[in-house]
Amino acid sequence: MARTGSSSGIGLFLLLTFALSCVFYALVIATGHLGGAMGMYVTGLMWCPGIAALLTCRLRGEGPGRLGWRWGAWRWPWLAYLVPLGYAAVAYAIVWGAGLGGFGNPQFLGKIGHALGFGGAPAWLNTAVYFVLLGSVGMVRSLSTALGEEIGWRGFLAPALVARLGFTGGALVTGAIWAAWHLPILLFADYNAGTPWWFAMPCFVVLVLSSSVLLTWLRLRSGSLWPCAVMHASHNLFIQAFFTPITEPRGNITPYAIDEFGFVVPLVMVAVAVVFWLKRDAVRDDAATA
Repeated sequence: MARTGSSSGIGLFLLLTFALSCVFYALVIATGHLGGAMGMYVTGLMWCPGIAALLTCRLRGEGPGRLGWRWGAWRWPWLAYLVPLGYAAVAYAIVWGAGLGGFGNPQFLGKIGHALGFGGAPAWLNTAVYFVLLGSVGMVRSLSTALGEEIGWRGFLAPALVARLGFTGGALVTGAIWAAWHLPILLFADYNAGTPWWFAMPCFVVLVLSSSVLLTWLRLRSGSLWPCAVMHASHNLFIQAFFTPITEPRGNITPYAIDEFGFVVPLVMVAVAVVFWLKRDAVRDDAATA
């Protein structure tokens, strides 16, 4: 694995990230929802860490090579694509099996049938076609925004913090900063699933910290930021655009169980993160032989 660069420039990167983000925080909060400017405010926000990382490299006279641009072996992007699909499927199987929500929200099924132009087709066919399109064409759109964050968080910040704090410390501190970066739109806009902030926030923080362990492992194991961007895009795509909307509410408990702000997905992700954390020696072995 290629070395991931020094730990310098962290302060400048964080200063630039939050300074740029404040512009889009203000715009999103002013509209009150993530769909402001037809989603372009959120796209701008998601690119702030990436722009900050590129600016930091430029201002410090460094080349962008430290960000991990090389693609690397194909097994890492494939793993990154499939892992979120796997833990999302397990989490929502628990939700549906425990009666915390139901599979097949009629409103969502009708919406995708209309959007596909197959209004008279069986619901199962509409769902299958939508899922295939989502996982292929939709991935391109999701990757275009996730990449903006991952250039910053995993391309620049995570390797720098791991160099100072070790794998566990670097992954968790990166995750804590990443979670804090989301809080303005969680607390002051509609980045939630309809639960109170005091419930949504700890669930989301646990999810982000767990994600950070997985993503940092992928970054260091592959030597590339691309698997991280793929995993981030896959997570956003399958949870936000498929599993959550296809879940039918079963009383007031459903919002507390589903999505990134309920308790089931974060708990499943903790278990997955522990599995990756136990394999952290593979990262060390790669670094030692780089």
